[in-house]
Amino acid sequence: MATVAHLDFERAIGEVEEQIDRLQDLARERGLDVSAELRSLERKLHTLKRDVYRNLAPIERVMVARHPNRPYSLDYLKLVFTDFIELHGDRMYRDDGSVVAGWARLDGDSVMVIGHQKGRDMKENLLRNFGMAHPEGYRKALRFMKMAEKFGRPVVTMIDTMGAYPGLGAEERGQAEAIARNLREMAALKVPTIAVVIGEGGSGGALALGVTDRVIMLENSVYSVISPEGCAAILWKSGAERDKAAAALKLTALDLNELGIADEVVPEPAGGAHSDWEQISGDLQECLIRHLAELQQLDKSELLRRRLEKYLAMGEWHETA
Repeated sequence: MATVAHLDFERAIGEVEEQIDRLQDLARERGLDVSAELRSLERKLHTLKRDVYRNLAPIERVMVARHPNRPYSLDYLKLVFTDFIELHGDRMYRDDGSVVAGWARLDGDSVMVIGHQKGRDMKENLLRNFGMAHPEGYRKALRFMKMAEKFGRPVVTMIDTMGAYPGLGAEERGQAEAIARNLREMAALKVPTIAVVIGEGGSGGALALGVTDRVIMLENSVYSVISPEGCAAILWKSGAERDKAAAALKLTALDLNELGIADEVVPEPAGGAHSDWEQISGDLQECLIRHLAELQQLDKSELLRRRLEKYLAMGEWHETA
């Protein structure tokens, strides 16, 4: 796990964690028994994490979704899945490092896993393009979705991106067409599909991996047509209004579950997914196994029928007197 970083609203948590670290260092240096003091501080830390994370504002959940210590797709591939074999390239232009894909096993069953991948330092972020895929990244993803369909294996995607890369080269190589093609092809895949929003799900760049039978969101993940900063800049002409924009966008996992976009919200440990990778990975694994077992009971025609109904129902409204 990366070096611990704390958000502004996590300062009190960071202070208690520093106290615990200092006490442990002192005990090692002087051979003191500080177990009672440590237990007291750990109880205080757990209570503090629970209280802080219980009442997060929407913009604070956005900050947690972007947390630099949050597990990324490759981290979950190590903790949730086994026997991962990475596959590369779109067979048209190049291999896009912002999208990772390959065969893996989930509870012994072979699945195709595809996810956005961010970097943890500047060198890796340049390689991964900060998790913003080029069109070849989406064509790579589609290539392996179709491979999974050919072999009759489920597809699991992990969404964690600010959005598709908006650069000139990406647009010249057909960014919009690549995203649109993924939406169409994913809607018609004849195998079970599950998307997990593990961090930030931004705009079409997220949706290009998100048209699936089930959409699962981690508790502090977000999913939206635009970032709060972008929304604030358009509606209020100032990025400083991002708090107001985040609330208006209804982008949190709980909001989207109520609106019928997210099928399930996976609770995160006290302190967020970045505070306990093992626990969130175990909970996510159980969730994926359960949903895949349900989907694999359906024949192809029923799978496609339910998927169509799911997306036709989104945004449905009823006029009342």
